[in-house]
Amino acid sequence: MNDARPPAEHPADRRQPTSGPVLREALKWGGVSALAIAVVGGLLGWLFAGAVGLTSALLGTAIAIGFMAITAASILLANRFSASDLFVGAFFGIVLGGWLLKFVLFIVLVVLLRGQPWLDSTVLFLSIVAGVIASLVVDVIVVLRSRVPYASDVELPKAPTDD
Repeated sequence: MNDARPPAEHPADRRQPTSGPVLREALKWGGVSALAIAVVGGLLGWLFAGAVGLTSALLGTAIAIGFMAITAASILLANRFSASDLFVGAFFGIVLGGWLLKFVLFIVLVVLLRGQPWLDSTVLFLSIVAGVIASLVVDVIVVLRSRVPYASDVELPKAPTDD
């Protein structure tokens, strides 16, 4: 008789997270949306506030998309430790570190950019909001279109065989 059993999986192979392709897709479409926001925001900023508006729109878009990219990149980096026995601790440590980095960067940017004569605060604010909303929309669309199993790390019991 020919035994057509699949080869045994290595335990590390089962632990590969399924979120990698979804996050890479979100980063790709986040970049496309950032480009669109930079173009539209830059044109509107130029029309309403001149060169200061253009600068503000481009900086606001860069800030919003940069913050979105830090989260996705930290999760992708943390997923590299999926074969480790310390995966859960490493994952949450890296993701929390990314969030703390964003918090510190936000405080630093607010202090540095407050009251700058070369920025229009309204255009900067609106472009940041547009970038955040676009990031959320991209994330929702990418997740809705992804075909990731709900329980990716679950091993089902073997069916009894009739030998």
